[in-house]
Amino acid sequence: MEGHGSFSSFRTYFRALAQTPTRFASRAASVSTTFEEMSGACAQSGPHMAKTLRWFDLVGFGLGGMVGAGVFVTTGRAAHVFAGPAVVLSYAVAGVCALLSAFCYTEFAVDMPVAGGAFSYLRVTFGEFAAFLTGANLVMEYVFSNAAVARSFTAYLGTAIGVWTTEKWRFTVSGLPEGFNQIDLVAVALVLLISLCICYSTKESSILNIILTTIHIAFLLFIILIGFCRGEWKNLTTPSKPSSPSGFFPHGASGIFNGAAMVYLSYIGYDAVSTMAEEVKNPKKDIPIGVSGSVVLVTVLYCLMAASMSMLVPYDVMDVEAPFAAAFRGSKGWGWVSHVVGAGASFGILTSLLVSMMGQARYLCVIGRSNVIPSWFAIVHPKTSTPVNASAFLGLFTAAIAVFTDLEVLLNLVSIGTLFVFYMVANAVIYRRYVSIGTTNPWPTMAYLISFTVSSLTFTLLWQFAPPGLSKGLLLGACTIVAVVLTQVFHFFVPQARKPEFWGVPLMPWVPAISIFLNVFLLGSLDGPSYVRFGFFSGVAVVFYVLYSVHASFDAVEEGRLLQKNGEVRRTDDLEGGTVKV
Repeated sequence: MEGHGSFSSFRTYFRALAQTPTRFASRAASVSTTFEEMSGACAQSGPHMAKTLRWFDLVGFGLGGMVGAGVFVTTGRAAHVFAGPAVVLSYAVAGVCALLSAFCYTEFAVDMPVAGGAFSYLRVTFGEFAAFLTGANLVMEYVFSNAAVARSFTAYLGTAIGVWTTEKWRFTVSGLPEGFNQIDLVAVALVLLISLCICYSTKESSILNIILTTIHIAFLLFIILIGFCRGEWKNLTTPSKPSSPSGFFPHGASGIFNGAAMVYLSYIGYDAVSTMAEEVKNPKKDIPIGVSGSVVLVTVLYCLMAASMSMLVPYDVMDVEAPFAAAFRGSKGWGWVSHVVGAGASFGILTSLLVSMMGQARYLCVIGRSNVIPSWFAIVHPKTSTPVNASAFLGLFTAAIAVFTDLEVLLNLVSIGTLFVFYMVANAVIYRRYVSIGTTNPWPTMAYLISFTVSSLTFTLLWQFAPPGLSKGLLLGACTIVAVVLTQVFHFFVPQARKPEFWGVPLMPWVPAISIFLNVFLLGSLDGPSYVRFGFFSGVAVVFYVLYSVHASFDAVEEGRLLQKNGEVRRTDDLEGGTVKV
């Protein structure tokens, strides 16, 4: 729109933001709310992405995205520190949490089968600003986690081939600070190779993912079988040291839930499946099977792996860094199994990296479609039907971070963005069911969502910081009763504004409400550096949005095209009671 980026336009928008903080709410109210309206933004990408994926492709992507290296690390720490042999139940609880979030994603993906996942869902529900803030953090988290996974590939590959690769294949640059001075060219090569693959073709990437995932799961089933054959049932109840608490629940219920918070990171990855909804042939059938089916299969697989590990080694002597490999290393006649573990983890890294990098590219592509970032990122190549610019840019960005940043530094920066997005999507599915802009009053729903979040946060803070005792139990019980009563009152008095046409979250609003609580609870288990990272990048995102995105967004451009007349733009929100010259 001519003149839209001029200084006077900037001054007008900035004054509006300064004088009217509720502008973000008004933009949320005026944002597109149907799939047909959202589809107009797809034109920003040029050619459409090819619809080549079926339910088995999505199940493969879900398995590949989730069954990575995480389970090989989190199992030992969760069992040793928190849950003991009951880490099996921790994985089951975490699996239920993931399934509830997956239901919320599925309803949106079936109703709006476009690329972009959570960014698209939040944009049509809470508006552009909320979507951009969460989407920007999620893309950055994808980059950091993929860089961490790529660097861990070097170590696991060494385990598989029996070479100390972290010593031989990495070199130190003395002039760089500690934590940023270990150069890993293997990680860089891996990221660039996968970037080329996902730029080439989505369908071929799916075939490669299915092959790698099948090999990886075969390794995992072998490890499970060996564990059950060689393990001892007494290890499920008897620790190695007499001083350690005994029994299947050595640390009680709190240990199970704390362990669930830790192992939940092993489930992160199914959300990447929803970002490929635009490339699915039959969304209303394939997406529910692909998203929910992959979560169920991974939950069963993880529980079997946890049981196998608990039978192999007493929980109190379990290696917290590499429990499966350590269980066989040095064992007479069984040392070769540690190489198998390394090989299995290496294939898991390849599949999780492939799916994550595909997902992050589609997030960035859809953000580019709305013009809150340069539309160059939204371009889809006419021959490959893939978002090549977004894929290439993020591949280079990820490789640049992976080349020198230490794994421990990267691991302190991940998880919070993903959990925050899961929390936002659960809120969004309730809001979209109960609020129809222009016909229903949104405040009862907003009041419920805010009140329920406050009660969930109170429960989480009490769980984390209140001293053990009867008073803590009573306070936790009171918070639970308040949350249940709030949900029941909301369910009884507030009618749903719309019903899903093809597939919807069951037991509304209970299922997404439980998902909200569980994600708040898991957010409370994260460490301080995660929140520092989240606050820093959120601040950067807000500044970028105010200085650039709010002027260039697809919504603002469309609004200007519709309302421009005789050199004037008549603003529907009429901030100053007249027209604004541009």
